Amino acid sequence: MKLSAPKQVTWWIAIILGGLAILNHYGVLSVGLGNNFVLLMLGYLLLVLGTYLKGL
Repeated sequence: MKLSAPKQVTWWIAIILGGLAILNHYGVLSVGLGNNFVLLMLGYLLLVLGTYLKGL
């Protein structure tokens, strides 16, 4: 299996999702999902897909 680095846009979106999860956890920002774990997992899933799928 050949892995590739995710595109910069994909990486930044994942970082923003993780940051939103942290800010939501500490009550600085209220994101409507109601669960910080969902935001954090979406960010990690995006990074994993960006690594496995070429062009993402």
